[in-house]
Amino acid sequence: MEILSSLSVVIAFFNLIFILGSFVGGVYLFILVVKALRKYIRSGNVNPETARTRKSLGEVLKKHRTDRGMTQEFVAQALGISRQAVSKWENGTSEPTTTNLIALAKLFGVEPEDLLREVQK
Repeated sequence: MEILSSLSVVIAFFNLIFILGSFVGGVYLFILVVKALRKYIRSGNVNPETARTRKSLGEVLKKHRTDRGMTQEFVAQALGISRQAVSKWENGTSEPTTTNLIALAKLFGVEPEDLLREVQK
């Protein structure tokens, strides 16, 4: 009987250690995740030049589109793409392919080189 009560005390002790270890491990993992997220949020653009170029290309495309009184929907239909793609180009989230850039230039009545020359470096 004495052995069983000693054994149950030891098992209870190890259960307590396991629970405390799990809690401490969870807290430590939470702290690591928070630190990683804070670092990611503060990092900003990894390559600011790329972001500036993309933004500038987007501004050029938007300027040409609005100067001609075209909507994003109209441009998208003319190129056979989604309106969201045009929006992403204009806000700098993505860039048009070479084929789409040539099609945009043709739609705007300018040479593709002229569009690229307007991009600030």
